Amino acid sequence: MEESRNPKYNIATEISDKESQIKADKLQSSFLSGKISRRGFMNGAIALGASLTGASTFVEQAYAATPKAGGRLKIGITGGSTSDTLDPGQILDAFNINVLMGQTRGNMTRIRPDGKIEGDLCESWEPSNGGKTWKFNVRQGVEFHNGKSMTSEDIVDSINHHRGEDSTSAAKGIVSGIKSITADGKNSVIVELNEGNADITVALSDYHLNVCPSNGDGTIDWQSGVGAGGYTLEEYDPGVRTFTKKYANYWNTGNEAYFDEIETLGIIDPTARMSALSTGAIDCINNVPPKTASRLKNMANVKTLISTGNKQVTLPMHCDKEPFNDPNVRNAVKHIVDRQDWLDKVLFGYGEIGNDNPIGPANIYRATTDELPQREYDPEMAKSLLKKAGYDGLSIKFHAADTGFAGAVDAGSLMAESAKAAGINIEVVREPNDGYWSNVWMQKAFSACYWSGRPTEDWIFSLIYASDAGWNDTNWKNAGFDKLLLEARAETDTTKRRSMYVEMQQIVHNDGGLCLPLFQSEIMGYRTSVGVPDVVGNDWELDGHRCSLRWWKA
Repeated sequence: MEESRNPKYNIATEISDKESQIKADKLQSSFLSGKISRRGFMNGAIALGASLTGASTFVEQAYAATPKAGGRLKIGITGGSTSDTLDPGQILDAFNINVLMGQTRGNMTRIRPDGKIEGDLCESWEPSNGGKTWKFNVRQGVEFHNGKSMTSEDIVDSINHHRGEDSTSAAKGIVSGIKSITADGKNSVIVELNEGNADITVALSDYHLNVCPSNGDGTIDWQSGVGAGGYTLEEYDPGVRTFTKKYANYWNTGNEAYFDEIETLGIIDPTARMSALSTGAIDCINNVPPKTASRLKNMANVKTLISTGNKQVTLPMHCDKEPFNDPNVRNAVKHIVDRQDWLDKVLFGYGEIGNDNPIGPANIYRATTDELPQREYDPEMAKSLLKKAGYDGLSIKFHAADTGFAGAVDAGSLMAESAKAAGINIEVVREPNDGYWSNVWMQKAFSACYWSGRPTEDWIFSLIYASDAGWNDTNWKNAGFDKLLLEARAETDTTKRRSMYVEMQQIVHNDGGLCLPLFQSEIMGYRTSVGVPDVVGNDWELDGHRCSLRWWKA
């Protein structure tokens, strides 16, 4: 319960002795996790030098934030599609991420709200052989919703679902560095990597890598919807509605999964989502358009939740299709986007300017402006680059829908206007929201897209920008980049590793088909009838898409 019971007051601030401060932190953690009673905490705090008032304040705040079991959570979420599937390798959107990763299934590891990695269905791990060999200890007492006890076989087959030449999984690139994964008895898994990778524990938290029951023949049962998460899948209407119920034998009951049941509704239209929240028809929503975010403040019994991470607005160009097969054309397009104008008029200030580089403000090896100067709106430079490519002018189509990112169509209109000065004519094609991710994104040569970013450089580079990445939405291939990706993954010297990642960012910036104008804040709304922790995850919206696990009925 420590993540949810998060008092703002810390008794350690009253104590000057460093050793006693450390003891005070441990004492508070023990109380929050239920290991000691209120009386035991009070006596211990006073003994360490905390005041009675301070200790009482801590206890009161802890109990005020204590989750309550029961009730129904109704989520209104965008991004769903009628083409959605229960196949973990084909998870495409927020709807399925929230339902499958956040409700019904678990992963080997997961990201905590503070951004650190922790065990999920594997409770611990030990590396060896220079980070090439990893032993994962399988959590004991985990039960699938069909009553089957989880073993190492389930984990091995679930990861192998995404591996191999014939794999169609979007996570194929993430697990491409795995040489082998084998069961070491029923209670541990051995992962052998091609190269050392200190980030493998983070990569295994990817929302595609859900653990499903093994069929006993090397395949997994994903079709039934059975998982080992906090809730059982009762009804599944792809992209429209799901209904889940709390699983009584969930391994972490008492610490999360407080609701009795969850209803998840796919509500693509932002006005409809806002109206449903206002009337109380639903309890929380994601992806509030920046244009209408101010309306949340005027709604009775509604609060605004804003998280800042690596969510990014992107305009992928297919590098294998004319005219984007010429890097000069790609860079010309990057120069005709007025990024400040977009920040002001599309995001209404909820974000920051991007630089055609997917490594965001929350990543540790992000290039500085000295290492990667900010690309500016420069129509004359765009003209010069087009001339190098043999063009006096250019006519292209930009495909967009609001599900691509909030305000995508408006952004396209702004870009069309600013492009005229460079002699570029842009036709903005408004696409349907339904089916956008299967019919437009990765299908059209130039389109609107968003990514939530990833906690490590290797993860996002492997997922999207490696030549063989499952979600290489620019069809970009660069041998030098691929080589650096492998080298950086195995490099343990942080200085050398940073240098490699900076060089990779420069390559993407200068050669890639990525135009990334903005990093976008996550704007969400929730009813005051819902309890929300003080610290929420920013790796994904809606508390890392684990609101069903971490929130409660207030």
